[in-house]
Amino acid sequence: VQLQASGGGLVQAGGSLRLSCAASGSITSSYAMDWYRQAPGKQREFVAGITRGGNTNDVDAVKGRFTISRDNAGNTVYLQMNSLKPEDTSVYYCHTRILYDFWGQGTQVTVSS
Repeated sequence: VQLQASGGGLVQAGGSLRLSCAASGSITSSYAMDWYRQAPGKQREFVAGITRGGNTNDVDAVKGRFTISRDNAGNTVYLQMNSLKPEDTSVYYCHTRILYDFWGQGTQVTVSS
């Protein structure tokens, strides 16, 4: 299982970014996929997830601003991030669990005030 995250960058507060997670095989259609983030000096935290059936959930801190989606044909999961805030600055990781936890390499998101 390989997960390749991309799409991070530097953006001003109020801006938008779309993160992508390209997965090997047909993982995105068969397993739940998640996005996590980790800010410096903090623990990695769950941000948003999408089940195999397409149900989504996210944490209160991003509710109404972030949207997780997937393209099964392209084996890609996305995280659309709007109205970004400086506190969203983190390294973002995509994740799935297939007997074991698999993580992408992370993509840096920096939001300037």
